[in-house]
Amino acid sequence: MSIKSLSSEIVSVVRKVKPAVVTISTEIPHPLELFGYEPVRGYGSGFIVAPGHVITNAHVIRGASRVNVTFSDGYMSSAKVIASDPTRDLALLRTEEHGSPLKLGDSDKLEVGEIVLAIGSPLGLLENSVTMGVVSAVGRTIITRDLVLEDVIQTDAAINPGNSGGPLVNLEGAAVGVTTAIVPYAQGIGFAIPINTVKRFIEIVNKYGRPLRAWIGVYVAPVNPTMAALYKLPVTEGLLVVRVIPGSPAEAAKLAEGDIIVKANERPVKRIGELRDVIERSIDKRFVTLEVNRAGKKFTVKVNIVVEEV
Repeated sequence: MSIKSLSSEIVSVVRKVKPAVVTISTEIPHPLELFGYEPVRGYGSGFIVAPGHVITNAHVIRGASRVNVTFSDGYMSSAKVIASDPTRDLALLRTEEHGSPLKLGDSDKLEVGEIVLAIGSPLGLLENSVTMGVVSAVGRTIITRDLVLEDVIQTDAAINPGNSGGPLVNLEGAAVGVTTAIVPYAQGIGFAIPINTVKRFIEIVNKYGRPLRAWIGVYVAPVNPTMAALYKLPVTEGLLVVRVIPGSPAEAAKLAEGDIIVKANERPVKRIGELRDVIERSIDKRFVTLEVNRAGKKFTVKVNIVVEEV
């Protein structure tokens, strides 16, 4: 593909995606020095996932007393926060039915090196901006002072606070992630929450009426052939347990650091998101069955699931 044809394709994708991208403005009560409050305005981005429904970051609307959504044609609507999950940095808003929903892709199919576009409203400007980059890595973990975000996408597409909450799209014009600027010190790298995480978030809200957090008490890292060779691991695929939380169901089930989870409910797991997906789909029965490799020996263990409202 020539540079000219690639440029034309990007222009076509932006035109296709633009009607789904929105600007989010918030008012957050700020206490005055003596008494009373004054509203502080904040801005972010979001995109339409279904008629009358917009997804954005939880930190974009955190603490807001008023939320408004401005669509790509300038039409403004008030918005109600249906659900907010700080552990995923996702929020679902209800607005007037306006604009066009964005096609949701499959983030599990993302390839490192794939071209992606970040679209949003920097600094609260109503005109969308577009930055281009590639998928630098998948399955990253971000640790901040307030939360741990697992299984995120890393990209070199520029993402600033105004873009936060907007879509990361592929060249087919499908959303593969929700950009997040929650790491203010990141230089030259951006992060996005995988769109499959967004789908699960919406599924849980639709099914249970509120966001839920389901966990077993392990931090894991994906195993790859390089890691397996370097650390002489018995398998080349799976999830390496790097920490077991004291007092958790994982500790009660006698999981240990260095164990490698290869299957969950008989489904192979190679990425953090795959394990989380199995756990969240097991909320109703409250346990998950893991196949574990410990120093070359396989065993199966049932681990209870903790389910919490967030």
